[in-house]
Amino acid sequence: MALKDMEARNAAPKARAYKLADGEGLYLLVQPNGSKLWRMKYRFAGKEKVLSFGAYPAVSAACARQERLKAKHTLSLGKDPMAGLIDPAASTASTFEMVARRWHDNRKDSLDAAHANRVWSRLERDILPALGNMEINSIAAPEVLSMVRLIEARGALDISRRAKQTVGQVYQFAIACGWASSDPSTHLRGALKPRPRVKHMSRLPFRDFPEFLVKLDSYVEENARRSLITRSAVSFALLTWVRSKELRFAQRNEFEGLGTTNALWRIPSDRMKMKRDHVVPLSRQAQALVEELMSNGAGQYLFPGIKPLSSLSENTMIYALYRMGYIGRQTIHGFRSLASTWANEQLIEFGEPAVWVRKYHEDWVEMQLAHSEENEVRGAYNAAEYLAPRRRMMQDWADYVDEQRNVGRAAALASSRISGPPHLKLVG
Repeated sequence: MALKDMEARNAAPKARAYKLADGEGLYLLVQPNGSKLWRMKYRFAGKEKVLSFGAYPAVSAACARQERLKAKHTLSLGKDPMAGLIDPAASTASTFEMVARRWHDNRKDSLDAAHANRVWSRLERDILPALGNMEINSIAAPEVLSMVRLIEARGALDISRRAKQTVGQVYQFAIACGWASSDPSTHLRGALKPRPRVKHMSRLPFRDFPEFLVKLDSYVEENARRSLITRSAVSFALLTWVRSKELRFAQRNEFEGLGTTNALWRIPSDRMKMKRDHVVPLSRQAQALVEELMSNGAGQYLFPGIKPLSSLSENTMIYALYRMGYIGRQTIHGFRSLASTWANEQLIEFGEPAVWVRKYHEDWVEMQLAHSEENEVRGAYNAAEYLAPRRRMMQDWADYVDEQRNVGRAAALASSRISGPPHLKLVG
């Protein structure tokens, strides 16, 4: 059975080296120092030999399998695949750009196309002008830092960090191939400018959540149909953790499996921040909202605007929150932070003796939020990844929202009973 990427990613070092088989002689050798090396065992002329295909994750499983296929073909011709590995260019000094191109060509087929293009564009724009013509073994930490400083000077601190990460990945590939002996980017720790503090979107503390849900349920505008659309849009954002743009332009044909336990919303890449498809599993409560809107209207958009054939306007949902009294206290984007905090704080008891572990893996949460993933290992993006556990997580969240709504209703009812009707004063 082929080795899964998650198995390779999570393989932890042990006291002694061990192998993870991929099949047909290919395996991943996990070293005690944590390095993971692709190897292929084969026999030629009666002797057992081992090919080296580089280090994971610089060399992905897909690339290693391609190399295995080439080696098998060479063997079928009666030739030793090891003899074909002697590359005259590899024995001479190579420039950073030459190695970067080989690194990118080696991995791009296993990546999402948009992600691969972003990485190469960053190389061409920021890295190659500074380092491209230098010999790979002659570049020292100050040269890499000088390149990073140019990016920092224009205020692009996130891009400067990604550029440093890319340089490091090129060097790891070069080291595995024998073209470099060390990675100068590893010496920049502490030298990069710190990121400014992130201003998070406003969100309520959980103690105020029940009251908010009661107010949302009673939200009304002058037009009853507009009230339904606005309430449903805000509620749907809360239940699905999506961004406003992704929700406002939701189309009826994007929903699949309604009325079943496998209902989902497939958002196309052109509406996503990272320009790749995103799949949202729908809880029973989210499905109910979709079905109600579909039964009460027609047209292209699930959340239509006031003008014919238009979608919900950009400010409709946030203005609704303002009218409810939550200006500066809660935003639509803040729902994502609220839900993420809830998911990351859920713990379950496990094992004997008992220990507390996270109920929802951080990868499930990040995938549901459709966050950017620039990491080398996770570059190969699957829109439906972790769909089953995410579906359970989203149903648990929807049930929690219902529980908090009931808490808010009970509190409102108790408050009305305590205050009661105004007392009448008898005059006689």
